[in-house]
Amino acid sequence: MSQPHDASHPQLRVTDHDRDTVVEQVTTAYAEGRLSKDELDERLHLAMTARVHADLAPIVRDLNAGRPAPPPPMPSAWPGQPSSWPGHGYAAMPTGRERLGAAAAHILPICGLSFVGPLILLLTGGRHSPYIRRHAIESLNFHLTVLGATILLPLTVIGIVLVPIMWIVAFVLGLVGGAAALGDGRFAYPLTFRLIK
Repeated sequence: MSQPHDASHPQLRVTDHDRDTVVEQVTTAYAEGRLSKDELDERLHLAMTARVHADLAPIVRDLNAGRPAPPPPMPSAWPGQPSSWPGHGYAAMPTGRERLGAAAAHILPICGLSFVGPLILLLTGGRHSPYIRRHAIESLNFHLTVLGATILLPLTVIGIVLVPIMWIVAFVLGLVGGAAALGDGRFAYPLTFRLIK
């Protein structure tokens, strides 16, 4: 849980997140029986009308006395590490820019950039964002697989028929991957050789 107020900057304007943190602490104290209903109502009113951090400090001062300080926030995590965004493997929910970058890793190949599009995203945005990196690697592996299949399948009679079908499927999956990157964040291409980790 983050600090509800900043003692070093008491006149700094509070954010909605600051107010929500105080409200959470006050309602928890009420649920534990440490505050009466009148005290709860009074403190909630003070929290919702607070303008600066100095207004928030007295609301929870007696609730936090003697309690250990909350742990520092987790650093950015790579996929697979513990996460505060449950089930996704990232330290925090991705920003709008990260979602757009991740979606571009899926959309650029179907615009004609094949594996080059996700490779560019991997080498640029993927260096700073685990979210973009994961989607760029997934898209890159898939489109390298498609490229290899495009070269090898025509060596067989049935492969000549399968290549155009594979391209159509790749187009549709690229759209689905882009939508997933903008949405809940998880997407895995089927039948993909994952050479790049």
